[in-house]
Amino acid sequence: MLLTIDVGNTHTVLGLFDGDEIVEHWRISTDARRTADELAVLLQGLMGMHPLLGDELGDGIDGIAICATVPSVLHELREVTRRYYGDVPAILIEPGVKTGVPILMDNPKEVGADRIINAVAAVELYGGPAIVVDFGTATTFDAVSARGEYVGGVISPGIEISVEALGVRGAQLRKIEVARPRSVIGKNTVEAMQSGVIYGFAGQVDGVVNRMARELSQDPDDVTVIATGGLAPMVLGESSVIDEHEPWLTLIGLRLVYERNVSRM
Repeated sequence: MLLTIDVGNTHTVLGLFDGDEIVEHWRISTDARRTADELAVLLQGLMGMHPLLGDELGDGIDGIAICATVPSVLHELREVTRRYYGDVPAILIEPGVKTGVPILMDNPKEVGADRIINAVAAVELYGGPAIVVDFGTATTFDAVSARGEYVGGVISPGIEISVEALGVRGAQLRKIEVARPRSVIGKNTVEAMQSGVIYGFAGQVDGVVNRMARELSQDPDDVTVIATGGLAPMVLGESSVIDEHEPWLTLIGLRLVYERNVSRM
């Protein structure tokens, strides 16, 4: 089976693939202080619960694909693959790795690996033109052309960042649970803040996507809009532009890139 690891700024998502099917997944906090040995123990604990894997670390794992937006964690995961999975083919997404998606940016190396991986999966699953909206630490919007090229995107503060900032900077406000309120017009401070977050971000998504779609295609209706990321479900029901929801888009992209590179190793 293939182990895929997507390291974000806040959370790390792991997925286990049996062929094309994701059979297990886990979400843990991203901690840049964890060493390779600590990560190995964590992986052993998680995968030891799966009935198709053995008790020893690495049993049943035939390949590993990793992308990370936190360089220190990527460094430690590289050491994990070397020390604990030495006989298992491992792909770490970095410059030089074949993705199959041309990157039409001023400096392709500065584009986050997860954003490129999302584009890979979007092209494979839905074709182009497409826009991927990833609700993570930041909310990112990534554009893929009709020819399957990554042509650029938009980065804005994410939902949790905005909620935390509002609680810190607002003298009479506090951190709240991100949840859908009873109505748009809040009847108390918490509901008013929740309404601002949910409906405010839904409006942002609709506005940004509509503008991007007009630039991306002569017929904006031809653009497929895919939502992913841990907080996507909070906005799905309120946005009018999202066509597809694929929670494992990044993990699927990692599987695709692994398959495209493993034969070259």
